Amino acid sequence: MLNPFETDAFNMVSLTKAINILPNKYGRLNEMNLMPGRGVRTRTIMVEEKNGVLNLLPTQPPGSPGTLGTRGKRKVRSFVIPHIPHDDVILPQEYEGLRAFGSETEFDTLARVINDHQQTMRNKHAITLEHLRMGALKGIILDSDGSVLYDLYAEFEITPKTIGFVLGTDTTKVRVKCLSVLRYIEDNLLGEVMTGVRCLCSPDFFDALISHSAVKEVYLNHSAAIDRLGGDPRKGFNFGGIIFEEYRGVATDFEGTVRPFIAAGEAHCFPEGTMNSFETLYSSADFLETANTFGQELYSKLEPRKFGRGMDLHTQSNPLPICYRPGILVKLTVS
Repeated sequence: MLNPFETDAFNMVSLTKAINILPNKYGRLNEMNLMPGRGVRTRTIMVEEKNGVLNLLPTQPPGSPGTLGTRGKRKVRSFVIPHIPHDDVILPQEYEGLRAFGSETEFDTLARVINDHQQTMRNKHAITLEHLRMGALKGIILDSDGSVLYDLYAEFEITPKTIGFVLGTDTTKVRVKCLSVLRYIEDNLLGEVMTGVRCLCSPDFFDALISHSAVKEVYLNHSAAIDRLGGDPRKGFNFGGIIFEEYRGVATDFEGTVRPFIAAGEAHCFPEGTMNSFETLYSSADFLETANTFGQELYSKLEPRKFGRGMDLHTQSNPLPICYRPGILVKLTVS
């Protein structure tokens, strides 16, 4: 009996192309396109820091001359791109009864079965990528269990910046606090540009901010205007030159622990409209056919199970979201 999966429609290239076309339904950072993706050919990347500015060094074949650097203080550090595999099973009962001789819809129906599995798997990769990107935006990239993958501040010998907004005190000059954030980011751009500063806030921080006596009236006017337009006032409240936005990203790890992406009572500021401060690097999959190719966001592959008892569907992503200038990141606290 012919195996309908053994066709070009279900090979690695076609499945990978299909899963990368599927919509990404999760992630505010993905919506903002703050960390655009770029493929690299190697699992390990070298990042050069010169005078406080970080630049990627291109990989070269053995024996090639090295890239020429200009004079100045230079440091080179290496990063290993994380490998995130995820598997699923397509059982025979999901596609039984489809093998009608001469059927014009057989492959179409099989493709829908695979598509449903791929969409579920893509959603899991998407929320994982959002978690990694949020870590890069905070300067500390965490694994799903909360362990540290990379502390960007430690890697680049930069002291993290935290500003307490003291929102529990009515006399706090919140606008002055905002100006101190703007000045710090401007000082640490180091030749980079920006169009503005955004702050993603935990619900606790956002509530404390809009309830403060120095902010309350401004927010009420903003909220009333947004309500008339049918929008959500939490999505972009401009005060003191910073756009404050409530961020409720959360996910559950394999142990069942619920992990909010921003801790309670905290908020994180960063510049928008930069040229190359943020990026997501994708390494290629660990398949023979993808060796020495530029990485893609996701890969997908099918393989028959033992004794023909279904098909194993494998997906993997190899992403490294990174901030090349950790000095432009500022953490805010309620106290």
